[in-house]
Amino acid sequence: MGKWQEMTREELEKQYAPSRWSHRMDKEAVIEAHVREVTEGTRRAQATMQTVLHVPYGGSDGEKLDIYLPTDPSEAFPLVLYIHGGYWQFLSKEVSGFITPPLVTQGIAVVAVGYDLAPKGHLDLMVAQVRHSVAFIVQQYSKISGVYLCGHSAGAHLVAMVLSTDWEEYGVTPDIKGAFLVSGVYDLEPITHTSVNNLLQMSREVARRNSPILCVTAAKPARKACEVLIAVAQHDSPEFHRQSQEYFQALRSAGWRVSLLDIADTDHFDVIEKLYQGGYILTQVILNMISRA
Repeated sequence: MGKWQEMTREELEKQYAPSRWSHRMDKEAVIEAHVREVTEGTRRAQATMQTVLHVPYGGSDGEKLDIYLPTDPSEAFPLVLYIHGGYWQFLSKEVSGFITPPLVTQGIAVVAVGYDLAPKGHLDLMVAQVRHSVAFIVQQYSKISGVYLCGHSAGAHLVAMVLSTDWEEYGVTPDIKGAFLVSGVYDLEPITHTSVNNLLQMSREVARRNSPILCVTAAKPARKACEVLIAVAQHDSPEFHRQSQEYFQALRSAGWRVSLLDIADTDHFDVIEKLYQGGYILTQVILNMISRA
């Protein structure tokens, strides 16, 4: 039995409550500070970069992409798809461009993916949308030298679900060379016992069907070429650390190339906010992984 089953609802609630390790803030203030940070970072990025915004990849209002292109997109380039977090119910692609400067300046395209949030969106739909966005973008750009996926929190969950995709259903096989999962959720069942589920309305069946830890498939040759980094913030809650460790172990047991990185002096929010910094350890790890491919 996992540790979360032994927790009271109040104890479990605290594991998923937004918090800053270096500041005493209530939940609303924590979220507001994060939104300000990523909004300002995205504004700065869009002011200086070549962008194609609000590109539809499907028929729903949420199914749109923001594309940040390198200076010479006529040549082959690696492409990073970024899936935002927000517990599947807030944030958006519109505030996801903050990660782009150190990547685009190195000739890497970045695509911020939108998807329908709860309550309009439900987990099955969000997973299908993100998978479709990957298929769409590789069909749009023929000169991609490799696809990399990056997601934070709920976005890391969605990236992990992309890794278990049966691409025959989509008529395309993306060349996914790497995935960067930051402070992710890989077992959704504990969340069904918290207030996070108030808007999501996940049943146990839906949670299990959309839990990456239960969807790990053996690494076939194409998947063995994909390198997975699971990153967790030092000051993430014990539940986030448990889930990251267990998902890492599950992938490794299934033959995936996977590593686990505990990032010092970070919390659940600044672990991703700092990606705009070229010298930040996670930025450097991502750039190094892409350059090695």
